[in-house]
Amino acid sequence: MTNKDIAKRVVLASGGIAKMADLLNSGLAKYEVNSLIKVGYLERVHHGFYKITEASNISEARLLASLLPEGIVCVESALFYYGYSDFAPRRWTVAVPRTISRAKLRIKAVPLKAYYIQRDKYELGKTTADFEGVTLFIYDRERTICDCFKYRTKMDNETFNKAINAYVADEKKNLNNLSKYAKKMRLFEIINDLLGVMLNG
Repeated sequence: MTNKDIAKRVVLASGGIAKMADLLNSGLAKYEVNSLIKVGYLERVHHGFYKITEASNISEARLLASLLPEGIVCVESALFYYGYSDFAPRRWTVAVPRTISRAKLRIKAVPLKAYYIQRDKYELGKTTADFEGVTLFIYDRERTICDCFKYRTKMDNETFNKAINAYVADEKKNLNNLSKYAKKMRLFEIINDLLGVMLNG
Protein backbone atom coordinates (compact mmCIF):
# COMPACT_ATOMS: atom_id res chain seq x y z
CA MET A 1 0.00 0.00 0.00
CA THR A 2 1.46 3.35 -1.05
CA ASN A 3 1.60 6.46 1.14
CA LYS A 4 -1.18 7.92 -1.01
CA ASP A 5 -3.34 4.85 -0.41
CA ILE A 6 -2.76 5.04 3.35
CA ALA A 7 -3.54 8.75 3.46
CA LYS A 8 -6.68 8.29 1.36
CA ARG A 9 -7.92 5.49 3.62
CA VAL A 10 -7.39 7.63 6.74
CA VAL A 11 -9.07 10.69 5.24
CA LEU A 12 -12.09 8.74 4.00
CA ALA A 13 -12.44 6.98 7.36
CA SER A 14 -12.54 10.42 8.99
CA GLY A 15 -15.40 11.62 6.78
CA GLY A 16 -13.25 13.47 4.25
CA ILE A 17 -11.05 15.48 6.64
CA ALA A 18 -8.27 14.01 8.74
CA LYS A 19 -6.12 15.41 11.53
CA MET A 20 -2.36 15.29 11.21
CA ALA A 21 -2.42 13.01 14.28
CA ASP A 22 -4.69 10.55 12.44
CA LEU A 23 -2.28 10.43 9.51
CA LEU A 24 0.72 9.89 11.80
CA ASN A 25 -1.12 7.19 13.76
CA SER A 26 -1.66 5.30 10.51
CA GLY A 27 2.08 4.72 10.26
CA LEU A 28 3.02 7.63 8.01
CA ALA A 29 5.97 9.72 9.11
CA LYS A 30 5.58 13.48 9.29
CA TYR A 31 7.99 13.98 6.38
CA GLU A 32 5.88 11.57 4.31
CA VAL A 33 2.71 13.53 5.05
CA ASN A 34 4.53 16.77 4.21
CA SER A 35 5.68 15.19 0.96
CA LEU A 36 2.06 14.37 0.03
CA ILE A 37 1.17 18.00 0.75
CA LYS A 38 4.12 19.27 -1.29
CA VAL A 39 3.19 17.21 -4.37
CA GLY A 40 -0.41 18.40 -4.09
CA TYR A 41 -2.07 15.14 -3.07
CA LEU A 42 -3.14 16.44 0.35
CA GLU A 43 -4.47 19.94 0.98
CA ARG A 44 -4.49 21.82 4.28
CA VAL A 45 -8.05 22.83 5.21
CA HIS A 46 -7.24 24.35 8.60
CA HIS A 47 -4.38 24.18 11.06
CA GLY A 48 -3.74 20.46 11.59
CA PHE A 49 -6.55 19.28 9.25
CA TYR A 50 -6.18 17.89 5.72
CA LYS A 51 -8.26 16.59 2.83
CA ILE A 52 -7.55 14.91 -0.48
CA THR A 53 -6.90 17.82 -2.86
CA GLU A 54 -9.15 16.43 -5.61
CA ALA A 55 -12.10 16.05 -3.20
CA SER A 56 -14.03 19.25 -3.84
CA ASN A 57 -17.42 17.95 -2.70
CA ILE A 58 -16.91 18.24 1.05
CA SER A 59 -19.92 20.06 2.48
CA GLU A 60 -19.67 23.03 4.82
CA ALA A 61 -21.52 20.94 7.40
CA ARG A 62 -18.81 18.27 7.25
CA LEU A 63 -16.11 20.93 7.57
CA LEU A 64 -17.91 22.45 10.55
CA ALA A 65 -18.28 19.06 12.26
CA SER A 66 -14.57 18.37 11.86
CA LEU A 67 -13.10 21.80 12.53
CA LEU A 68 -15.44 23.03 15.27
CA PRO A 69 -17.00 19.94 16.90
CA GLU A 70 -18.04 21.85 20.03
CA GLY A 71 -20.01 24.42 18.03
CA ILE A 72 -23.81 24.52 18.28
CA VAL A 73 -25.86 25.78 15.32
CA CYS A 74 -27.95 28.69 16.60
CA VAL A 75 -29.97 31.85 15.85
CA GLU A 76 -30.13 32.57 12.08
CA SER A 77 -28.92 29.13 10.93
CA ALA A 78 -31.21 27.38 13.42
CA LEU A 79 -34.19 29.52 12.34
CA PHE A 80 -33.58 28.51 8.74
CA TYR A 81 -33.21 24.83 9.66
CA TYR A 82 -36.54 24.79 11.53
CA GLY A 83 -38.31 26.64 8.72
CA TYR A 84 -38.80 29.73 10.87
CA SER A 85 -36.95 31.87 8.34
CA ASP A 86 -36.94 31.93 4.56
CA PHE A 87 -33.50 33.52 4.54
CA ALA A 88 -30.54 31.17 4.14
CA PRO A 89 -27.72 32.84 6.08
CA ARG A 90 -24.55 33.63 4.15
CA ARG A 91 -22.59 32.54 7.21
CA TRP A 92 -23.12 29.66 9.63
CA THR A 93 -24.20 31.07 12.99
CA VAL A 94 -22.69 28.93 15.71
CA ALA A 95 -22.68 29.14 19.50
CA VAL A 96 -19.33 28.59 21.18
CA PRO A 97 -18.15 28.86 24.80
CA ARG A 98 -16.89 32.30 25.80
CA THR A 99 -13.61 30.68 26.81
CA ILE A 100 -12.85 29.29 23.34
CA SER A 101 -9.61 30.31 21.68
CA ARG A 102 -10.31 33.00 19.07
CA ALA A 103 -7.65 31.38 16.87
CA LYS A 104 -9.79 28.24 16.65
CA LEU A 105 -12.55 30.30 15.02
CA ARG A 106 -10.37 31.61 12.19
CA ILE A 107 -11.74 29.01 9.79
CA LYS A 108 -11.34 30.18 6.22
CA ALA A 109 -12.97 27.05 4.80
CA VAL A 110 -16.39 27.86 6.33
CA PRO A 111 -18.06 31.29 6.53
CA LEU A 112 -18.77 31.62 10.24
CA LYS A 113 -20.40 33.98 12.73
CA ALA A 114 -19.81 33.06 16.36
CA TYR A 115 -22.08 33.73 19.33
CA TYR A 116 -20.11 33.57 22.57
CA ILE A 117 -22.21 31.90 25.28
CA GLN A 118 -21.73 31.72 29.03
CA ARG A 119 -20.84 28.23 30.21
CA ASP A 120 -23.99 27.85 32.37
CA LYS A 121 -26.24 28.62 29.37
CA TYR A 122 -24.18 26.85 26.73
CA GLU A 123 -25.77 23.39 26.98
CA LEU A 124 -29.33 24.68 27.45
CA GLY A 125 -31.52 23.28 24.66
CA LYS A 126 -28.62 21.51 22.94
CA THR A 127 -29.66 18.69 20.62
CA THR A 128 -28.56 17.27 17.27
CA ALA A 129 -29.83 17.50 13.70
CA ASP A 130 -28.96 16.12 10.29
CA PHE A 131 -27.41 18.52 7.78
CA GLU A 132 -26.94 16.80 4.41
CA GLY A 133 -26.04 13.53 6.12
CA VAL A 134 -23.81 15.20 8.73
CA THR A 135 -24.88 15.29 12.39
CA LEU A 136 -24.31 18.67 14.02
CA PHE A 137 -25.22 20.06 17.40
CA ILE A 138 -28.06 22.59 17.23
CA TYR A 139 -30.21 24.41 19.74
CA ASP A 140 -33.78 23.13 19.82
CA ARG A 141 -36.79 25.19 18.79
CA GLU A 142 -37.39 26.68 22.23
CA ARG A 143 -33.80 27.76 22.83
CA THR A 144 -33.77 29.24 19.33
CA ILE A 145 -36.87 31.31 20.10
CA CYS A 146 -35.35 32.45 23.41
CA ASP A 147 -32.26 33.52 21.47
CA CYS A 148 -34.47 35.55 19.15
CA PHE A 149 -35.57 37.59 22.15
CA LYS A 150 -32.05 37.76 23.57
CA TYR A 151 -30.60 39.07 20.29
CA ARG A 152 -33.69 40.94 19.14
CA THR A 153 -31.84 44.24 18.71
CA LYS A 154 -29.49 42.52 16.25
CA MET A 155 -32.32 41.08 14.14
CA ASP A 156 -34.57 42.90 11.72
CA ASN A 157 -38.25 43.04 12.65
CA GLU A 158 -39.36 40.96 9.67
CA THR A 159 -37.07 38.06 10.63
CA PHE A 160 -38.10 38.26 14.27
CA ASN A 161 -41.84 38.40 13.58
CA LYS A 162 -41.67 35.60 11.01
CA ALA A 163 -39.82 33.40 13.52
CA ILE A 164 -42.29 34.01 16.34
CA ASN A 165 -45.33 33.43 14.12
CA ALA A 166 -43.82 30.27 12.67
CA TYR A 167 -43.08 28.95 16.15
CA VAL A 168 -46.63 29.64 17.34
CA ALA A 169 -47.95 27.65 14.36
CA ASP A 170 -45.45 24.81 14.83
CA GLU A 171 -47.09 21.60 16.05
CA LYS A 172 -43.73 20.44 17.40
CA LYS A 173 -43.34 23.35 19.82
CA ASN A 174 -42.86 22.55 23.50
CA LEU A 175 -44.25 25.32 25.69
CA ASN A 176 -42.99 23.76 28.91
CA ASN A 177 -39.42 23.88 27.62
CA LEU A 178 -39.91 27.42 26.33
CA SER A 179 -41.04 28.55 29.76
CA LYS A 180 -38.19 26.69 31.49
CA TYR A 181 -35.51 28.11 29.18
CA ALA A 182 -36.98 31.61 29.35
CA LYS A 183 -36.74 31.59 33.14
CA LYS A 184 -33.14 30.34 33.09
CA MET A 185 -32.19 33.00 30.54
CA ARG A 186 -34.09 35.73 32.44
CA LEU A 187 -36.35 36.34 29.47
CA PHE A 188 -39.60 35.02 30.90
CA GLU A 189 -41.36 38.35 31.38
CA ILE A 190 -40.59 39.71 27.93
CA ILE A 191 -41.54 36.42 26.26
CA ASN A 192 -44.64 36.08 28.40
CA ASP A 193 -45.74 39.60 27.51
CA LEU A 194 -45.72 38.74 23.82
CA LEU A 195 -46.69 35.08 23.96
CA GLY A 196 -48.73 35.06 27.17
CA VAL A 197 -51.84 33.54 25.67
CA MET A 198 -49.82 30.79 24.04
CA LEU A 199 -47.72 30.07 27.15
CA ASN A 200 -50.78 29.78 29.35
CA GLY A 201 -52.83 27.82 26.89
